[in-house]
Amino acid sequence: MSKGTYYITTPIYYPSANLHIGNTYTTVAADAIARFKKLTGYDTFFLTGTDEHGQKIQRLAEAKGVAPKEYVDEIVDGIKNLWKIMNIRYDKFIRTTDEYHVETVQRIFKKLYDKGDIYKGEYEGLYCTPCESFWTETQLVDGKCPDCGRPVEKTKEEAYFFKMSKYADKLIEYIEAHPEFIQPTTRKNEMINNFLKPGLQDLCISRTSFDWGVPVSFDEKHVIYVWIDALTNYITALGYDQENDQLYNKYWPANVHLVGKDILRFHTIYWPIMLMALDIPLPKQVFGHGWLLVDGGKMSKSKGNVVDPVTLVEHFGTDSVRYYLLHEIPFGQDGMYTSETFIKKTNSDLANDLGNLVNRTIAMINKYFEGVIQAPTVKETIDDDLIKVAVEAPIKVEAKMNDLKIPEALDEIFTLVRRSNKYIDETMPWVLAKDESKKERLGTVLYNLVESLRIVSVMISAFLPETSENINKQIKVELTSWDSIASFDGTKAGTKVIEKGEAIFPRIDVEKKLEELANLQEQQMKSTEDQKVPEMEPIKQEITIEDFDKIDLRVAKVLECEPVKKAKKLLKLKVDLGGEVRQVVSGIAKYYKPEEMVGKYIVLVANLKPVKLMGELSQGMILAASDDKDKLVAVNPGELVTGSRVK
Repeated sequence: MSKGTYYITTPIYYPSANLHIGNTYTTVAADAIARFKKLTGYDTFFLTGTDEHGQKIQRLAEAKGVAPKEYVDEIVDGIKNLWKIMNIRYDKFIRTTDEYHVETVQRIFKKLYDKGDIYKGEYEGLYCTPCESFWTETQLVDGKCPDCGRPVEKTKEEAYFFKMSKYADKLIEYIEAHPEFIQPTTRKNEMINNFLKPGLQDLCISRTSFDWGVPVSFDEKHVIYVWIDALTNYITALGYDQENDQLYNKYWPANVHLVGKDILRFHTIYWPIMLMALDIPLPKQVFGHGWLLVDGGKMSKSKGNVVDPVTLVEHFGTDSVRYYLLHEIPFGQDGMYTSETFIKKTNSDLANDLGNLVNRTIAMINKYFEGVIQAPTVKETIDDDLIKVAVEAPIKVEAKMNDLKIPEALDEIFTLVRRSNKYIDETMPWVLAKDESKKERLGTVLYNLVESLRIVSVMISAFLPETSENINKQIKVELTSWDSIASFDGTKAGTKVIEKGEAIFPRIDVEKKLEELANLQEQQMKSTEDQKVPEMEPIKQEITIEDFDKIDLRVAKVLECEPVKKAKKLLKLKVDLGGEVRQVVSGIAKYYKPEEMVGKYIVLVANLKPVKLMGELSQGMILAASDDKDKLVAVNPGELVTGSRVK
């Protein structure tokens, strides 16, 4: 009998590039929660997906010379493959390019417009393309985006706005009346004090400066800006405002939106206000987990500290990666990743504790009873504590999972694993085996170990599903339901275990593997750098045609070129500007040898005020394009008549 419904979601991921281990963490955690709820009797629905529109995607696709949909299709395939590798068992994968989602988003936008909660205006502000976020001057940190630290660009365009301010007081009242809504509780105060109480600005929800997005149905020069498009996925995926809305009626409101702390604001302010405007119940909880840090900082491709989950799985297996993510990151707080800690935890917890327990138990049953599990006919007091720990473990694990305390739930499971290993040392089966009169007692001891393993296997199936299946195959488990581990009698006497099982977690040579990973990371870093598509530098503030007319660009031919003494970066050029010869000093010595410049046609800013550089007169500036890294190219106008105007 079902205990009720349970709806859990991850954020929908932005497919600008392949996901890293930090993104994987969210989905593995959601998968473990969803699996556990199903295991314990809930009718569960688990949603994940991708957020595919926006200016950043459009720019990346243009840089690659492909259509935006083609660009995201390839990355989405990679994300879906990653979830297969990580053994993620979602119920639905939504893409914001899905036709049903696009159509529903347009209807939602129109509903809010008709209600008067959306109006047209003009936006002028600071925009961060990678984060798809607008900021005020006061919100910037050192003049840059407070979320990602990258430059922002001034933007001015016609836009539609959502009346956030209209619902701010109502949202504050709701949050204060529902303390469980924002978790962990520390994040609740942050949202109220930092964002809601200072006053909400109305939210820009459309753009006209790019077209890769959902068109506004009644004003198609506008595309619906990210928030209404992305956040509504949690209801459109269930069939909200669609002909088939059975899932929506069954599962909404969501039990938990699992998100990273960096997007908590959007899920606890923007999203609930949209739902209030639509007269839809709010989700029961939004849980903002911490980041997985590397070298003390958040993972970033630009920092070169990204950890590839596929590489880890190739070297250690899926469940080793899942275990580290689920156990070593305090849920709701930041956690640290190091390869050394990862390997040592795999060795200690998985190889030494769990793997060794499985291997020893099966080996002894094969050695002493030809692989057949005996009935527990001779019980002793020493058994009681093991049985007590085993029977209480599921109760404790479920209590921890109800509070989303995943690492603590795993601790309870491994308490039973370690208690079982201690039980082997206490009962010393190898001593019992030497006394024929103790044969039935030996059979009981081994039964107790197998039954403990069965209970461990059922509990761990939500967290390490492959490991659970492996244990079940080796000890031939038949009862795998949650109800079956309420008592210590689910193993069937007479069952024959596997003759010789493979080690479920072989021990790893720490030093050797660390060296191997370091070499691999170096190769991947180089490969990533070679393939990297540079982000467009923010465009400067708009100018008028009158401003541009003040600049006089002319074609010139280089007659002579030589280095400037005592200046590593400067070249001194004599150029023909249509009968007038000028001297120009340019910082291009890193990119051009003097002899390479002679005879070249260039574009010169001809009306620039002359200056002296390193004692040399410079009467103009050469026009060049640069990626601000290691490449600069002087603009080549072709062999036009010198002095020709560049317009």
